[in-house]
Amino acid sequence: MSNNGREKLVQIRGLKMWFPITRGILQRHVADVKAVDGLNFDVYKGETLGLVGESGCGKSTTGRSILQLYRPTAGQVLFEDKNLVNMKGEDLRHMRRRMQMIFQDPYASLNPRMTVGSIVAEPLEVHSIGNRSERLNRVRELLAVVGLNPYFINRYPHEFSGGQRQRIGVARALAVNPSFIVCDEPISALDVSIQAQVINLLEDLQAQFGLTYLFIAHDLSVVRHISDRIAVMYLGKIMELADRDELYRNPMHPYSQALLSAVPIPDPVIEEKRQRIILEGDVPSPVNPPKGCHFCTRCPKVMDICKEQEPEFRDYGNGHQVACWLYQK
Repeated sequence: MSNNGREKLVQIRGLKMWFPITRGILQRHVADVKAVDGLNFDVYKGETLGLVGESGCGKSTTGRSILQLYRPTAGQVLFEDKNLVNMKGEDLRHMRRRMQMIFQDPYASLNPRMTVGSIVAEPLEVHSIGNRSERLNRVRELLAVVGLNPYFINRYPHEFSGGQRQRIGVARALAVNPSFIVCDEPISALDVSIQAQVINLLEDLQAQFGLTYLFIAHDLSVVRHISDRIAVMYLGKIMELADRDELYRNPMHPYSQALLSAVPIPDPVIEEKRQRIILEGDVPSPVNPPKGCHFCTRCPKVMDICKEQEPEFRDYGNGHQVACWLYQK
């Protein structure tokens, strides 16, 4: 339970997703890309947990590892207290009805050779839900729910705009009545004018169906709008996790402070007084991350211990968790 008595829907413990690098004719294993490197966090029932960070930090890989689209290298993913990592075949397929994903690119995630009706009905067929006429009614109902004309079922994806295609992707995710949806940057490929519509749709659906979201994004203002709590990720690790308002009011980790300093504030007086934190250097390679804290090579407040030992991910009250030596001296 914990966190104001709310129920934990997903529990991530020691999650690692390393991709092997091989060389030569014999495909000898020489190194690993440590995309996700030991994550520990929970997602509570009915909440939206925002996951933010720079491109390439492991956000999407985290989402796919939770849903077992990538089979994790190590760790546990407990969904309703059942460990998905140990599941295979029919057991895993049965659990997949409870978890779905909305993909980043609405142009690439819909099969151009299938009609909209077939795309949305596919999860129903995979899980043997209903007969043909029941599926057809369900597809029409889902299209209406996401704000599309139910009679578009015989059209193809190329006949729709980006925002409409993403709505089709949302309808497909909702088809099997999931309780948990991973939203993998669902608006980053869309026009700014359409982004708000899709965000509002996701919020309405959450209220209507009691959904739980892991919302992956790199736009901090969008994440602030939709999330209840926010986790800040850097190079395969979570640096800070806190309630949305708490994080924006009091970011503790130097990386969170730098990220939030780049978010514009629509008040010229405050904006003029604010100081931007510019990080030096580039993000290290996930093949060979730095010793100690992963952020130590770019941190403006780095200390000697940061380069030697990895800080613990600790709770500093009210669910505000940080992995930083500044608070663990």
